[in-house]
Amino acid sequence: MADNARSDDPAVQRQLDRLATLSPGRDTLGLERITTLLERLGNPHRALPPVFHVAGTNGKGSTCAFLRAAIEAAGLSAHVYTSPHLVRFNERIRVAGTLIADDALAPLLAEVLDQADGIDPSFFEATTAAAFLAFSRTPTDACVIEVGLGGRLDATNVIERPLVTGIAHLGIDHEAFLGSDIAVIAAEKAGIAKRGRPLVTQEYDAPLGRSIAQVAGKKGAEWIARGRDWRGAAYRGQLHYRDSENRYRLPLPRLAGAHQVDNALLAIAMLSHQRAVEVPEAALKAAMGWADWPARLQKMEPGPLTARLRDGTEVWLDGGHNVLAAEALAAHFADTGGLHLVMGMLANKDPVGFLTPLARVARSATFLPIEGHACHPPDTLAEIADGLDIAADTASDIETAVDNLAARGEDAPSRIAVVGSLYLAGDMLRANANYPE
Repeated sequence: MADNARSDDPAVQRQLDRLATLSPGRDTLGLERITTLLERLGNPHRALPPVFHVAGTNGKGSTCAFLRAAIEAAGLSAHVYTSPHLVRFNERIRVAGTLIADDALAPLLAEVLDQADGIDPSFFEATTAAAFLAFSRTPTDACVIEVGLGGRLDATNVIERPLVTGIAHLGIDHEAFLGSDIAVIAAEKAGIAKRGRPLVTQEYDAPLGRSIAQVAGKKGAEWIARGRDWRGAAYRGQLHYRDSENRYRLPLPRLAGAHQVDNALLAIAMLSHQRAVEVPEAALKAAMGWADWPARLQKMEPGPLTARLRDGTEVWLDGGHNVLAAEALAAHFADTGGLHLVMGMLANKDPVGFLTPLARVARSATFLPIEGHACHPPDTLAEIADGLDIAADTASDIETAVDNLAARGEDAPSRIAVVGSLYLAGDMLRANANYPE
């Protein structure tokens, strides 16, 4: 089923079954289908509260989490649209701070799909239309929208007048759609820029900066670049931020990983370069501890699956699947002895590029298939790992992998990282009864 869209609610599942049959458009990016569908629905994207629109290869979801946390810490509320979900489809659509309820989701999806006849939207396009329709019907203070893929031709880019746009870290991913030229990818991401609106970005190498500057110039957007228009860093246990108008000293983010500093800073810069949503410094301080983004260097809570392991075993979860994510993981576990990977990876991802940085910190690994998705065979992944001096094993599923590790007794690893795919991360959360809220 597309994107593991499953529900325990029969009415929602009926609509998810309809949604899963949508295939045209999956291989062709563009705004024509989503525009036509939204027109039939009354153009709900034109009735949204102030929009924070975030693109990027890595970190865009975490940036959205920091934006939401800051807005809510200010006593306001926000709609949030992110993808993919981990366990429940509802995770994609957060209405005024709360995940959409099943009794609201089922009729909403039905309404969108009933209007989709003859348009042949993709799964993501129909989902985006449903989110915008839900958001347009509930008043709130702000709207945080994560780009799905790319930017210029992503379905979310029908938003005509965002309050502010932002671009997180850039790298190579989704080569089948975006290619492997990083400067071209930067230009595609910058395609969310809009005339007269700030485009806030991280600091990039010169070729990427030139691509973004060119797109921003053509769009008439104000490019707000890190290192030139704003600065920030973690220093002496605090997060420091400054631009021409604001200076902040905040707690470090609670989210694990040094890379979360950059994501938090981007959110702060986006908030600092707009005037419609008032977020005081106290709210920014609170947001550093409030922000939550599951399956991104998440330390697992106790549950029925982790209970099978030896007491004291740490299990970490990260859905990253490209080189940037692997470098962040390697940095986080740099001082770890005996890290064991549990990994599955979709067939369109690069396992050599992902595993190479992790070879610095991983002593062993168990490789799995990803149920319901085209993926690299576990034996192939094991061969790659062996070539990188990572002792490799395979298992049929996440439960078997955990049981096999538990059976090692005293030789079992004390720290395990489940990595390589957000779908695998969702399987882990579901098996351990840790459901995102």
